[in-house]
Amino acid sequence: MNTITVVFLIYFAIVNLLAFSLFAIDKKSAKKNKDRVSEGKLFLLAILGGALGAWGGMYFFRHKTKHWYFVVFIPLILFVQIGVVVYLLFIR
Repeated sequence: MNTITVVFLIYFAIVNLLAFSLFAIDKKSAKKNKDRVSEGKLFLLAILGGALGAWGGMYFFRHKTKHWYFVVFIPLILFVQIGVVVYLLFIR
């Protein structure tokens, strides 16, 4: 495995853990009526490569699953990211 691939994998691991964690933090904040994580930040992390963590966090914590735009766009972003990775690793 070359260095670029390792850096790529580490980046995706970190951004997905962060996205998953932010869904947990936002859910806890919502229950306690505290300051919340903005929906924009949640989507931004998904777009930056954390869609798998965001999708997992949505359903693990049952958070944002009643908002149609999360239910539609998080899996869509994940699908696009999987397509990009498949293209870069196997087709290119």
